[in-house]
Formats: sequence, C-alpha cells, structure tokens
Amino acid sequence: MNWAFLQGLLSGVNKYSTAFGRVWLSIVFLFRVMVFVVAAEKVWGDEQKDFKCNTAQPGCHNVCYDHFFPVSHVRLWALQLIFVTCPSLLVVMHVAYREDRERKNRLKYGDDCRRLYQNTGKKRGGLWWTYVLTLVFKIGVDATFVYLLYHIYEGYDFPSLIKCQQKPCPNTVDCFIARPTEKRIFTIFMVVTSLVCIFLSIIEILYLVGKRCRECLAVGHHTHHPMTNNISSGSHLMESSTLKRVPKCTPETPAPSYSSAIS
Repeated sequence: MNWAFLQGLLSGVNKYSTAFGRVWLSIVFLFRVMVFVVAAEKVWGDEQKDFKCNTAQPGCHNVCYDHFFPVSHVRLWALQLIFVTCPSLLVVMHVAYREDRERKNRLKYGDDCRRLYQNTGKKRGGLWWTYVLTLVFKIGVDATFVYLLYHIYEGYDFPSLIKCQQKPCPNTVDCFIARPTEKRIFTIFMVVTSLVCIFLSIIEILYLVGKRCRECLAVGHHTHHPMTNNISSGSHLMESSTLKRVPKCTPETPAPSYSSAIS
C-alpha cells in the first residue's frame, strides 16, 4: 500500500475540516495508520507459519487455521483504513470543482465579476451535504468492521490453546497461536480507536447540524424585524395622514330670527 498517498490525502483534507474533524484525522493517522504500519504488521507476520498443531496429519494444520482465522486481521484493518479515509477525497474533489468553476467564471466575465462562492472551502450548500454524507459513511464503515471483527473471530480475545475438530484431523487436536497476548492488546487497541473515531464523527455531525440550524434561525430572526418595523412605520404614516384629512371644527353661525328677517 502507498501510505505516502494516504498521508497526503489526510493532510490535504485537514484544512477543510472542523476542529472535531482535525482530531479525527490525528487519531486515524497517528493511532491507527502509524500503529498499523509500524507494529501490527510485524506482530502478525506470517501467521500461518507460527500457527502450530500437535498433529502430523496432512491438511489438518491448514484446515484448522482457515477455520479459526478465515481473514487476516492485518488485511481486514488495511481494508478498513482504506474505506474510512477515501471518502475524505470527495470533500477535496468538491472544493477543487468549486475552484475550477470560479476560475472559469473569472476568465469569462473578468476579474471584477461577481464571485460564485465567497469562500470555495466554506461548508455551504452542496459542500455541506458532501461533508456530512462522508461522516455518515465513515461511521458506517467503522461500525461494520468492528462488528465483522467480532463476528468472524467470535470476540476480540486470543486464547493460547484452541481445540480443533475439523476434517481431515483424526481427532480433537490442540493448536497454539503465536504471541496471543500481544495480538489481543493490538486488537483491543484498534477496536477502541475505531469506537473513538465513531464517537467523534457523531459529535461532528451534531455540531454541523446544530450550527446550521442556529444560522437559519438567526437569518429568520433578522428578516422578521425589518418587516415588523416597516409595518409599524406604515401604520404611523396612515395615522398621521388620517389626522391631516380631518377637517377643523368651525362654529356654526346661528340662523337669523324671524323678526329680523321680516324687518
């Protein structure tokens, strides 16, 4: 595997992430990728060669090993790290798409034209949905692999002695795993870091959704106040115009009396 490419990918997406996303990237790169590359591969090594059974029956050793270890831990973790980090590439590609649109817009209308995006790396519109969907995918990948690890190996423990009754073994044979305690520690460590990454991704989704809802409420609050002010000012104008149109009350002249009219 080209781990240099993976490192460049994680470093490139770091500037488009939130604070929780940066912590997630640090845990993935330092506590998962580095531990996997430096220690885990050396601890497992040639697993089948170190797997010993107290029988010389041809095929029994291979059958027992395949029964208890259908998939290698190292290869399973390698697939997990690939699937959990590659969705970050979608965010980088989306930002690159925005930057390309912005460049074409300036070439077409000039440098003084109106910008399509105020900030191409700001999580608004489609980029916000892309970022959230990548978080959901990461949660699903980590949770799936944690479950698969538990389901395939029937737990996260490595017993020192394994009883095998698979054919063509003549009877129940004892098989032994090399360095079971060390493998148990690394397995638990990888599972715990996966659970921590799931927790951080959930917190980041809640943070993004809460921030977006707060911004929507703030925009609605600001648009409500000018409408209220306009309505109140309009009502004051109507009242003042009504007052101006009311005629002044002038005293009526009394009608002439009958005697003065005759005279």
